[in-house]
Amino acid sequence: MTHFLLRHRDIPDIKNLDVYMKNGGFEALKKVVTTMQPQQVVDEVKASGLRGRGGAGFPTGVKWSFLPNNIWPHYVVCNADESEPGTFKDREIMESNPFQFLEGVAIACYAVGATEGYVYLRGEFLQVQLFLDQCIGELEKAGLLGDNLFGTNYSLKLKTHLGAGAYICGEETALLESIEGKRGQPRVRPPFPAVVGLYGKPTVINNVETLTNLPFIVEKGAGWYKSIGTEKSPGVKVFSLSGNVNKPGNYELPLGTTFRELIFTHGGGILDGHKLKAIMPAGASSSIIKVDDSTFDKVMDTAMDYENVQSVGSLLGSASVIVIDDTHSMDWVINKTVHFFKHESCGKCTPCRDGNYWMLHIVERIHAGHGTSADLQLLKTVANQVNGKCLCALGDFSTMAVTSALERFPEDFVDAVKA
Repeated sequence: MTHFLLRHRDIPDIKNLDVYMKNGGFEALKKVVTTMQPQQVVDEVKASGLRGRGGAGFPTGVKWSFLPNNIWPHYVVCNADESEPGTFKDREIMESNPFQFLEGVAIACYAVGATEGYVYLRGEFLQVQLFLDQCIGELEKAGLLGDNLFGTNYSLKLKTHLGAGAYICGEETALLESIEGKRGQPRVRPPFPAVVGLYGKPTVINNVETLTNLPFIVEKGAGWYKSIGTEKSPGVKVFSLSGNVNKPGNYELPLGTTFRELIFTHGGGILDGHKLKAIMPAGASSSIIKVDDSTFDKVMDTAMDYENVQSVGSLLGSASVIVIDDTHSMDWVINKTVHFFKHESCGKCTPCRDGNYWMLHIVERIHAGHGTSADLQLLKTVANQVNGKCLCALGDFSTMAVTSALERFPEDFVDAVKA
């Protein structure tokens, strides 16, 4: 299929500005700045049905419309933190198709009346930041960013900001705190960033993949975009496939593509001929989908979109699909996830800070073969005391794999613990 986001796979050297321009680059930005009012751009994105690709799947145009028009300035912040285990799509876009991404950021800025935009990158993305700074410099030199774009009164500056490598800064309010030079911890909401965001002003926060869709939506129209994917989840999605598959990698496919097609057609099937046991469709933050003889066809034929993945007991999230085969026990899997969330908890909320500490101790005991059956109930109790009691979703995410594994794979834990 033709790639709309991973265009470097079809067009060599599109990361060079001259190549991008020869392939229609910045025509969409020129169109909105010279021929459209900001509200018209918001309406077009609303009509396209584009949903946020960072995990929540919230309608992008609706999110933009929450910004009040009596408080200024407005800001756009791109969330390029990408720290979910199993997710690696945004980095490929920024490194290989940077100008389409930056054009998308600029379109979002114009749509909400922002004259300043930020790209927030995780601390490990230093080389990506240096590359994007170079690209932004080229755009300024070419007159595609800066003052009086395309001879109009609209001016725009874009800046990159490097975090310190904290998972929590993928949460939008912690990200804003980090940009402001504060400790990266979530804010109490409300107020929400759309009203009180960066520097206390109305702010739109969108993910890299979300923004990279915008030039094509503007160029080809909302109707074209809605013709791809499903009715409620239109467009294409980059699925990051990893784990026990023969061909891990990023696959750009229409939303609604089945697990079967992704894993067996594109991913080449299960590594070394082993049997598929489970799927984590949203990385470490997933409820784990059980795949056995009785559920195999139902799971495999499930459409990967924001609605249908719920029918098999999980969420699509950022579509970081981790495949687990029958060589792994679930106590090993949740040992990995709880270690991650314990390390990444910012410590602001007592349930998350202390709950992950105790979950880690219990899980380590079980995985080491020193646990008892009473530990299984204790682990479930601790997880339930974390879930729904934190300022941000990290606390909830830390329990997803734990509670779903205990419920759906009891035999693995019976084998792991002493009576």
